[in-house]
Amino acid sequence: MKFGIFYELQLPRPWQAGGELKLYQDALTQLETADRLGYDHAWVVEHHFLEEYSHSPVPESFLAAASQRTRNIRLGHGIVQLTTNHPARVAERVAVLDLLSNGRCEFGMGESASITELEPFGRDMETKKEVFEEAVRAIFPMFKEGGSEHHGKYFDIPLRNVVPKPLQKPHPPLWMACSQLPTIERAGQHGFGALGFQFVSADAAHAWVHAYYNAITKRLKKLADYEINPNMALVSFFMCAKTDEEARARADGATFFQFALRFYGAAQNRQRPAPGTVNMWDEYNKWKRDNPQAQEAALRGGLIGSPETIARKLRRFRASHIDQVILLNQAGKNSHEHICDSLELFAREVMPEFRSDPEHDAWKAGVMSGAIELEEIDTEAFTDRYGKLAVSVAPTKPSAAAVG
Repeated sequence: MKFGIFYELQLPRPWQAGGELKLYQDALTQLETADRLGYDHAWVVEHHFLEEYSHSPVPESFLAAASQRTRNIRLGHGIVQLTTNHPARVAERVAVLDLLSNGRCEFGMGESASITELEPFGRDMETKKEVFEEAVRAIFPMFKEGGSEHHGKYFDIPLRNVVPKPLQKPHPPLWMACSQLPTIERAGQHGFGALGFQFVSADAAHAWVHAYYNAITKRLKKLADYEINPNMALVSFFMCAKTDEEARARADGATFFQFALRFYGAAQNRQRPAPGTVNMWDEYNKWKRDNPQAQEAALRGGLIGSPETIARKLRRFRASHIDQVILLNQAGKNSHEHICDSLELFAREVMPEFRSDPEHDAWKAGVMSGAIELEEIDTEAFTDRYGKLAVSVAPTKPSAAAVG
């Protein structure tokens, strides 16, 4: 099993002078720490205009900086929005990062999930899937030697040679965002690695892993000429401390993250409030005061606890044949010191047990070769993304935010 770390670069209000500087510099130090400790991947999102939830609009710059401060950790776009970027610019950025990192780039792709992000770039919820698929078709010829051209519904690109080319041939490993569960099967059908969130139960994990691998082995339908990447990676809320109680006390950011997701997700087309009209941190703290038991329950989910507790949970992941677990530690107001301590403790006391898994390797080789045929499982019973321990919230009406 491989282990990654995940960054939305969250910055709840009240905002202070120098807050974004500290956020970015601390995150780079955390990546250095993860690299030193032997973590496999670092994933950084692309989001636009999402106050407090994500201050990460230019992941390629952040990852380029990280490439000069790390040696081994793989640097993942988790993801590039193909709907809000021109295909040639995407190909250029991926290639440059791959060169700067000496071949450590991972290329995750997605659509964006809200009208707040899409609309300023002239996109909408109804056509974003079509735009994504056309962008994929346009991008991959650009990684090949020589020129390419594309003439489609959304992009019209004359014959040009996009330079430079990536170091990894024919291109860096490919991933697709799977924030909605049905997208996992779609990622498999297209031959992309699946970047999703932790499943709500072992049965759900079993069903969706089967759906993914059955799609990639039996119903493969690539969008362009590229190498497939059969891998499932799941993001999980994370905080490791000496005791469960201490870990939960340090992991308040996990419930802020869930609260913000649910708060925004309940709106039509996931429309975010107008700038400055909602103070998400204040709304979250009101919810906590009104729902103390719900917050306590949410903190029992994810990979939050002592090394022993987290190891026990990871054994269930391993039984589900997950390839990579991505640890979400930078969330809400989780402190830099606690994040680094958590990474250190997990690497020292948990990670070694899961480093080698010949049973999983043999299972995966058998599935991909056709020697092992997986049961076709109906996933309709496993469409709950959040689960019974997750934060549940109904958005309140916007109120003036105390912007500081």
